[in-house]
Amino acid sequence: MSVPTDFQAKLDVDDGTATVWLSGELDSRSAAVLDELVTRAVEQRVRRIVLLAGELTYLSSAGLRCLVFAHQKLGRTGDIVLVGARPEVAETIRLTGFDRAIVMQSRAEP
Repeated sequence: MSVPTDFQAKLDVDDGTATVWLSGELDSRSAAVLDELVTRAVEQRVRRIVLLAGELTYLSSAGLRCLVFAHQKLGRTGDIVLVGARPEVAETIRLTGFDRAIVMQSRAEP
C-alpha cells in the first residue's frame, strides 16, 4: 500500500453537517483547498463539520491554522469533529492544545 503525498479533499453537506474527507499532506501548499471547502460549508449554514482524517498523513502548522480558522468561521454554536486521525496528526493537534476546542474521535459515531 502506498501512502498518498498529494493532498485531496472532498466536501459533502447534508442536514446541517458538512463532511470533509481528507487525504495526503495538509500543509502550506494545500491549506487553501481545505479553507475553500470550509467556507463553502459555512455559507450553507452547517452546524457541524466532520473531518474524516484517516488518510491524512501530515499536518503542518499551516494546516493546523486552517483548522483553527475553520473553528472560528463555524462560530461558538458549531462543532468540529476530527475522526480517525493518525497518531502523528493527532499528536500535532494535542501539542498545540487545539484538541480542547474540537472533538476528536477514533472512528465515526452516529
